[in-house]
Amino acid sequence: MPVCVLVPVIGGRCRVSLFVDPAPHMGGFARWIEQRGAEKRIGRDLTVGHDRLRRARTERKKAPLQICNFVRGGKVRLGEQQPVGDGGLFDRFGMLGELPQAGSPTGGPFGENRLVYHDEFVTTEIGQVGTQFDFLGHIGIAMGTPGDKAEMRFYNGHTVMDFSDAYGLKKLGVENCKPLFARGHLVDIAGLKGHMMEAGEEITLADLRAALQKQNMQESDIKPGDGIFFNTGWGSLWKKNSDKFNSGEPGIGLEIAQWVIEKDLCLTGGDTWAVEAVPNPDKTLVFPLHMTLQTKHGIMNHENLFFDDLIADKKYQFVYIFTPVPIVGATGSPGVPIGIV
Repeated sequence: MPVCVLVPVIGGRCRVSLFVDPAPHMGGFARWIEQRGAEKRIGRDLTVGHDRLRRARTERKKAPLQICNFVRGGKVRLGEQQPVGDGGLFDRFGMLGELPQAGSPTGGPFGENRLVYHDEFVTTEIGQVGTQFDFLGHIGIAMGTPGDKAEMRFYNGHTVMDFSDAYGLKKLGVENCKPLFARGHLVDIAGLKGHMMEAGEEITLADLRAALQKQNMQESDIKPGDGIFFNTGWGSLWKKNSDKFNSGEPGIGLEIAQWVIEKDLCLTGGDTWAVEAVPNPDKTLVFPLHMTLQTKHGIMNHENLFFDDLIADKKYQFVYIFTPVPIVGATGSPGVPIGIV
């Protein structure tokens, strides 16, 4: 199993959830994923099922030092596209509340010093907007008849009937994801091709290997538990041509997904809003990589990242650090991922 190392941060203590044997009552789901070539990553009463991090139990003492060997110049890069109302919104909910609350000020005056204050009330999509991190409650598969919530399966075999209600996810919420600290590898496909890729254009394994060679990187350097990131050039459309940006995107396909699984990586990421090619070359499939990587294998995804500074300095390997916003019951998180080179 891979090591996307969860380390103590500023005196805090991170916890790793360990894989346990499949529960007998999940046998049907185990057979289903086995038939489809997925791994048996299901367990008894795992709220997160972070089995992809299991090796941290035995390697957490040495792995942070190995990861920190990636730091050479000490420069910090922020890889973020700001969550805004006119770009990177798949559902386009927009901002339905107000900042600050209506009836300004919110409260006061209080005390002889006449204090008044503002606070916020926001109704909006927040976990899946802008630079967004997909956690394990985001994507599921409807295995039964239409509308059958008992057979809408998510990671670890959890069903909508069992773990979701109007108040969020009771399991697999992003609040269960501790800070991530891992080696990151950037693959500049736009640089390889010399132009921005187009919507629906799929990154092949041959593309990946050619880009690594061009960047003087070895495929063997990519280890279990690392993150892999793809630059397609599509991010250049951000806030410049939102209609085209949201109409589709280039990205990885099932061939790369299988490579990611075999490499035992913990994370994929890209400069697009889904990381995978949209529309898929197989028009019968919708977001099959999300289903394959997240639902079946517990591999997380980070979308709408910004790589221009790293590429300008030819820094293709870095330490990836991200602390999700611990929104209870949320499917994902906005936030600022950091790459240290």
